[in-house]
Amino acid sequence: MKTILVPTDFSPSATNAANYALEVARKVKANIKLCNAIKVPEEAVMAAQVVWPMPDADDLKDKSDAELNYLVTTLERQLDNQEEGFRPHIHHTTGFGDVTDFVRNLVSDDDVNLVVMGMSGANVFSRFALGSNSRELISKAGFPLLLVPKAYKYRPIKKIAFATDLSEADIDILQSLAGFARYYNAEILISHVLQVPDQDQKLIDSFLSDVTCKVDYPNIYYRSLQSTGVNEGLQWLTENGIIDMIVMVHRNNSFFNSHSQKLAVNTKVPLMVLPGEFNKFLL
Repeated sequence: MKTILVPTDFSPSATNAANYALEVARKVKANIKLCNAIKVPEEAVMAAQVVWPMPDADDLKDKSDAELNYLVTTLERQLDNQEEGFRPHIHHTTGFGDVTDFVRNLVSDDDVNLVVMGMSGANVFSRFALGSNSRELISKAGFPLLLVPKAYKYRPIKKIAFATDLSEADIDILQSLAGFARYYNAEILISHVLQVPDQDQKLIDSFLSDVTCKVDYPNIYYRSLQSTGVNEGLQWLTENGIIDMIVMVHRNNSFFNSHSQKLAVNTKVPLMVLPGEFNKFLL
């Protein structure tokens, strides 16, 4: 069964992301797993003679589990008010340590298809639990990551912008993205930022020819963006492109990587970051 993992620090931003994930889960027929990572205080790991008292750890875990149970109840009440359709099973887990490592382990162990989280927020366990880790997750994640802006409210996905540097490997990623777009019958808008008009025309023609031959999805279109810089072009797209989601690819040691991290801070629509060479079914 497909699973969407939702890390939370119980902030309004994280709760909003959980609400968004719930609607996606209903559409793609996936279950939801909520998780919270409690960070061990630095002094407990820096000095061997300092030991974190277990009663404190147990107390923090109990509080985290209580908050997670409350969130599960809140989401289930929303399902009770929905029209008939798929009802995701919602469960949760609490762990200790670095949130990025915790999330990566859960993805590996539980065969998670997508991770959804808020882009910012302050946690209630501020001394022990990490807040927003979107930058680190973008850098280290080897899985699809969907970042939801703090105040963004879910709406059916009608248009997805796929930002590309016209890498050949993006063709397989587009095929995977098309599987997700099919649930909504959404348009995929291939977007490429041109800093010099017609500079990349041969590359564009070759890329679009491969898309036509290799990507089995009819609702794909191309649009070039004239801009003085990649960041400016992508930012304009999120603000003026009338899109419901933007998708970028993160590859190690790629020039495009810095743009995905900067866009995560400023985007007004959900940002999906896919790992390089991703060729699996998204959901």
